[in-house]
Amino acid sequence: MKKFEIYRNIRKRAIIFGLPVSLFALMMIVVLVSLLVIIFSFSFIIIIGLILANAALYIVLTRISNNPQLFQLVNAFPKIISNKRYSNLNYEQD
Repeated sequence: MKKFEIYRNIRKRAIIFGLPVSLFALMMIVVLVSLLVIIFSFSFIIIIGLILANAALYIVLTRISNNPQLFQLVNAFPKIISNKRYSNLNYEQD
């Protein structure tokens, strides 16, 4: 009998145009903003600049998604590993 993976696990690994869903959404927001700027600008240099900026952003986002440890700001493991249970109770002896 076949085993099927849970849907939310499939959704976590979904990729659109080589980007995870969150980075793809960021890319689409930047594309929409740049389209608005292109519509209301009358400079050819701005249009070329926005196209190059969008291409550069796509390249940066694909590099980040392929190598996620580049921007890992916190350590993966804690400094101290202990099995000791922490309690807020104060055991004071009289």
